[in-house]
Amino acid sequence: MKLSDFDFDLPEALIATRPARPRTSARLLLAQGGVLQDRHVFDLPDILRPGDRLILNNTKVIPARLTGTRRRDSLQGLVEARIEVTLLTPQPDGGWSALLKPLRKVKDGEVIEFAADLSATVTGRQDGQAILQFNLIGDDFDAALAEAGAMPLPPYIEAKRKADAQDSQDYQTVFAKHKGAVAAPTASLHFDQDLLDQIAAKGVEFTQVTLHVGAGTFLPVKVDDIADHKMHSEWGEVSGQAAAQINETRAAGGRIIPVGTTALRLIESAAQPDGTMQAWRGDTDIFITPGYRFRVTDGLMTNFHLPKSTLMMLVSALMGVDPIKQIYAHAVHEGYRFFSYGDASLLIPDNPKTT
Repeated sequence: MKLSDFDFDLPEALIATRPARPRTSARLLLAQGGVLQDRHVFDLPDILRPGDRLILNNTKVIPARLTGTRRRDSLQGLVEARIEVTLLTPQPDGGWSALLKPLRKVKDGEVIEFAADLSATVTGRQDGQAILQFNLIGDDFDAALAEAGAMPLPPYIEAKRKADAQDSQDYQTVFAKHKGAVAAPTASLHFDQDLLDQIAAKGVEFTQVTLHVGAGTFLPVKVDDIADHKMHSEWGEVSGQAAAQINETRAAGGRIIPVGTTALRLIESAAQPDGTMQAWRGDTDIFITPGYRFRVTDGLMTNFHLPKSTLMMLVSALMGVDPIKQIYAHAVHEGYRFFSYGDASLLIPDNPKTT
């Protein structure tokens, strides 16, 4: 298929820069049985069925955006340069891969100084990324990063405004547990504890998994034939307990509904061809496009995605290319808010295992 198959016109005004307040007041477009319903996230207890299981990604976003200073002696005296840093992936030796802007101004061996007595030495570079070794480790590093760093908002929000203190709450799920993500599993941002309790009271169960969302989730697709696209890799884990819970729900006839594309990609990576789940840990670069046969997913709660993105391809695989175009046309017409801080959809295909 061609990249243009996943394009659509999106008015700039529909790109959300702040979330709905309260979280659960966000709109929810329910697509089920060929029918579209305009609902709200707080309606989920009435929409979901007893025996359903929601899959939640409990990754925790770190304040990965840093602004520092590189100082260098020159014939003209001390020269300073402002360096923007976005942490990406921890390294086995305790360092971090990171995006530096501008990378060309920093030489290997130089030190970048940040607030909170945090500094990093550039020890190398690879694939357009720098490798940083920080002066602090463990809890000391976490505390300094919390003070010096900012939430790594998506580029389409960052272009409109800088992250602020409110984003430290808004861009984190209420069940975030395991640090490591540099982007939020945004469909999960719509939940608060009261809504989770209401859903549980209706007989819906929850399973938590972990996928550390990387900055690669925002990378554009640059090829015309989507079969030529190389998907980014992210680390995830499905525990033995989580796998058993999913297997039990499927055996009982319940639906497996991931909250967010990250949770969906992870459980599809861990599932056997017959849908049986097993404990799984590692990197996944699964690329779900139309024609994919879903192994374990029965539905998906997700936000509205960028045109021509891999996530548009994923939801098209789940619902069908033409139905998803109709769903998005309805969302645009009705003024739904798009992207990370936007509204949500609940997509229930007629026959997801053979889409």
